[in-house]
Amino acid sequence: MGKVLRDRNAGLYLSGVVVSGFGTTAMWLVGGVWVKSLTGSDALAALTVFTMWAPVLAGPALGALADRLPRRPLLVALGLVMAALLPVLTLLDSADRVWLLFVVLFVYGICGTVHGAAEAALVPKVVGHRLLGDFNGLRLTADEGMKLLAPLVGAGLFARFGGASVALLDAVTFALAAGIFALLRVPGEPPERERIRDGAGEFAGMREGWRRLREAPAPRVLVAAGAAVMFLAGLNGAVIYAVAGDVLGHAPTYVGVLYAVQGAGSVLSGLAAGPLLRRMPERVFTAAGVALFALGAGVRALPYDAVALAGSAAIGAGLPCVLIAALTAVQREVPNAALGRAAATANTLIFVPNALALALGSALVAFVDVRVLLPVLTVAGLAVALLLVAGAGTWAVAGAGAAARAGRG
Repeated sequence: MGKVLRDRNAGLYLSGVVVSGFGTTAMWLVGGVWVKSLTGSDALAALTVFTMWAPVLAGPALGALADRLPRRPLLVALGLVMAALLPVLTLLDSADRVWLLFVVLFVYGICGTVHGAAEAALVPKVVGHRLLGDFNGLRLTADEGMKLLAPLVGAGLFARFGGASVALLDAVTFALAAGIFALLRVPGEPPERERIRDGAGEFAGMREGWRRLREAPAPRVLVAAGAAVMFLAGLNGAVIYAVAGDVLGHAPTYVGVLYAVQGAGSVLSGLAAGPLLRRMPERVFTAAGVALFALGAGVRALPYDAVALAGSAAIGAGLPCVLIAALTAVQREVPNAALGRAAATANTLIFVPNALALALGSALVAFVDVRVLLPVLTVAGLAVALLLVAGAGTWAVAGAGAAARAGRG
């Protein structure tokens, strides 16, 4: 952590992540509460989260912008766009104008998807490959840390001053983050016209991002593992209210306690990720995270609060291992000219199964007892972990062969 924080660019990057992440997390929570308070509709309130998330489906296409434009100016521009757009929500004062929020949230999701691709592609240049694992771990820690604090601030502001105050807070955080990203020193970033010319021959729609991932053995395997685990995580997330009520006998508000403990586990995992990635093969690191998540989910079928809280901490510690390893592998092995598309494609492949599983889990929990469903989920997770470890030698040989072919080419 000390090495990352002493690096000027890494420190600035993390500062921007913390500032913008605070506002984003607060707005994410308040969006649904705002709609619910104006319309009384649970369905519309739930739709706010989907509206922000939906542009991830177009990640491979949106990620192309991060490869065709200079990335640092793109990050700054995206922050300024959102800083200018969010104040529009001060006009939202009745159910008739709730459409304004959905328009802003959809643009929010688009900017967030492009921002994520540009950030993933720029980090290897401004931080360097030797600090990638450490930086990605600390970045996730910063995100999770904001999730512990920002919802409380957002909820307090909403209760005291209304949703417009949270929108203005988020606008300020975007403007501050844009200023921080403008201070980054990017070595050797080509001017816009050169980047467009170099990238135009390679860009062939969404297929380019998919092709880059297929040609890189380690990212391909880790992204596939991430997709499988996030599908299981979606099932786990869908049954959390059943865990709180049916298994533990608490009110639905106890879910907040479980999520808080899970967030604390993620913070610790992010801090440890960099050192662990340097000391063990990334597939073993990923497999350990998968196994930790699977066991943590399974023990929540037991009717003991202490066990459920320990399981939540294990889930929070295990999931980031998968995500950090996959992103670091993509950043390390995909050529920088196509890294924006590849990173956005990886995000789509990893997170779309999570959304599908949330819907499936919501249906399953109505017919299958959670005490049965969670052990099945554990078995599936442990199977993924075993496949990762058992196939390590095969994938290593495949990776060496690919590297040799690239060298001959």
